[in-house]
Amino acid sequence: MLQEFKDFAMKGNVVDMAVGVIIGGAFGKVITSVVADVIMPPIGVLLGGVNFSDLAITIKEASKNAAGADVAAVVISYGKFIQTVIDFTIVAMVIFLVIKLMNSLKKKAEEAPAPAPPAPTNAELLLIEIRDLLKKNS
Repeated sequence: MLQEFKDFAMKGNVVDMAVGVIIGGAFGKVITSVVADVIMPPIGVLLGGVNFSDLAITIKEASKNAAGADVAAVVISYGKFIQTVIDFTIVAMVIFLVIKLMNSLKKKAEEAPAPAPPAPTNAELLLIEIRDLLKKNS
């Protein structure tokens, strides 16, 4: 059973998938930073200085309970949701473009003409001539 697991874990597909997941996680962080730090600030300025991460609807204000401990406010953070939707849209678009590029490269490789077969050698030409003469005589 241990050998079967080792064979499974070391197959190329599993290793490739693990690498893809790790790179995908890092790529997600990069996209999140691009959206939060590069794209959203100019959009916020265009909309009158709005910081999307601060946009929220307060359902219940922060308060203190009977024991005097702080109770956090209950909020719906729709600004963070907007940023997440933009993150997703950018990631989906980039993945779409990468897949489209890969498919077009694959299609070009399939459409490329097959290399011409090598010219027959003198010995092959002689054998072809002999074959044709034998067919003609029989």
